[in-house]
Amino acid sequence: MERQHADVRADYRHAQIITTRWMDNDIYGHINNVQYYSYFDTAINRFLIEQGVLDIHAGEVIGLAVESHCNFFSSAAFPSDIEACIRVGHLGRSSVRYEIGLFVAEREPAIAQGHFVHVYVERASNQPVELPQQLRAVLTRISHR
Repeated sequence: MERQHADVRADYRHAQIITTRWMDNDIYGHINNVQYYSYFDTAINRFLIEQGVLDIHAGEVIGLAVESHCNFFSSAAFPSDIEACIRVGHLGRSSVRYEIGLFVAEREPAIAQGHFVHVYVERASNQPVELPQQLRAVLTRISHR
């Protein structure tokens, strides 16, 4: 299997800082791999909440993760600020592929990158629905293609 290349910040459309915590480190002295998925999830949901297109408590439409993936390129450790950069790689009728790159300080390229695919469903029925127009507009702005 061919190793994926690491992206640079300019490959992404939105960035935000995530502060690492003491508990993010593992016994080997670097951030544990499972934390990277938490950073991905945090970056996506914080972006959607800040854009006013996700109401985690009362929204009628919510995104459910149906696929995730991460490639690791180099390590980071607490205390570090992680710059989580996101873009939309694919925008479907009811699904979105969010692509995330994680960066440390001024280092290029990404220390890790991956994706989440969310299918948007009606909260009450759990049935897929078409992306709400306001959500689609926000996601189009950070679309990669």
